[in-house]
Amino acid sequence: MKGHIVFSAAALMLIALYLKFSIPGPFLYSQHSRQMRREIMERHKDLAFFYQTLLGIKEGSPEDAMRYLEVDLEVPQTLTCKDLSHITALDYVGSGFTKVVVKGTLLNGKSIALKSVHGEGNDMKKCVRQYGDHSGCHRLATYKLQKEIALLQILRHPGIIQLHGQCDVNGAPPDIRVTAMLELGSPLEMIQLLQTPWEERFKICWELVQLLHYLANSPMGSVALLDFQPRQFVLVDGSLKVTDMDDASSEEPTCRRDADCALAFPAKTFTMTCLDTGRCAGSNEKRNLYNAYRFFFTYLLPHAAPPALRALLEDIMNVTGDLHIGINETLEAFDDVLHLYKSGRNHSQTHHLHDYTVLRGHRMNDTDGDFRCWPSYNHQGCLLSMHSAAEAAEFCNGHPQCRNFIISQQRTWTGRYLTAFTKNCLHLVPDETYSLYVKRSGHSDMQKR
Repeated sequence: MKGHIVFSAAALMLIALYLKFSIPGPFLYSQHSRQMRREIMERHKDLAFFYQTLLGIKEGSPEDAMRYLEVDLEVPQTLTCKDLSHITALDYVGSGFTKVVVKGTLLNGKSIALKSVHGEGNDMKKCVRQYGDHSGCHRLATYKLQKEIALLQILRHPGIIQLHGQCDVNGAPPDIRVTAMLELGSPLEMIQLLQTPWEERFKICWELVQLLHYLANSPMGSVALLDFQPRQFVLVDGSLKVTDMDDASSEEPTCRRDADCALAFPAKTFTMTCLDTGRCAGSNEKRNLYNAYRFFFTYLLPHAAPPALRALLEDIMNVTGDLHIGINETLEAFDDVLHLYKSGRNHSQTHHLHDYTVLRGHRMNDTDGDFRCWPSYNHQGCLLSMHSAAEAAEFCNGHPQCRNFIISQQRTWTGRYLTAFTKNCLHLVPDETYSLYVKRSGHSDMQKR
């Protein structure tokens, strides 16, 4: 149910932020032009369709469904307007074409994102230039936010930002009432990702493929992310999530012949089949997949990949780059790579462990700066994930400066052990959760210490 609040000092601060970013100039209530009224009605019908889908009502026209906009929806919410009234530490996060995002801290200390209409965004500016009506344009922009809220209620997946709740703030100016309360993520920085170990970069791509597989088979049918850019994604606890859904569409392009189904990208154009229904077959799925290839796979998959996996990854790059397969086959290919990587069969079976003496229950007091490799979980040293001590010994033997490695019980998301590699024999520290492997030629030096 939608809630109402009495403003606290924090809520007033929130409204002040919204006024700063949401109201461009004097807040004018003018008579809407006939063209604007027509556009408002179209947006209203469009929003009604999404609420109709949310309620699972398959029969009736959008006009019939419009009555569902007049009632409160029984949509589960973990946060309500009451939580919004107590929020603190408000700060600007970012803004886009239509919306602005601020972050705040709840009473329990958890940080969330708050999304509202961006009055100084290009969407509002373009509308105001066309109609000269601030309040009407803000109302049009609000429909986009309401549509996104409806989409987030319909589309539930770990790769989609979680909607904690929504609030229609009673007493605020009418066109800034709608607030979406969302998970707070960190921006996706591709340059930083390129400096992370391959395993983490593969995780990003694998999670993206899982998301696209869901979107191709969603409750709304095949859904395309029309504004598919890395900036539309965030990381929440290390997992990839799409955070902006207002440009998602379940409508496949209309056509009369195959030539009408051209899917154009800057470097390549694909043509799909025009079905007897007058729709381009699989256009949404293929649009998503090729965008995943050009924005994510190209940069994150091949770089510093394990040698034994490179042929499989090259195949994935070739078939997705040419759209020779769909999302189902792509997911299967990614799962095959993941299975091989987790199994440990991606490294050679040469046995090097006999070159090392193991001291269980010990670690070194400091491994930073001693021996560096790249990419590493620790940029000041060499911290990698290993399937086993045998794989770690193989890596260490392949680097002349490496003399020792320390395996912890801490594991990565694939179940592999975090392993530190060192050059020098540093002081030992008792720790039951570690095992230290020392090259036999250096073992006597270690004992002297």
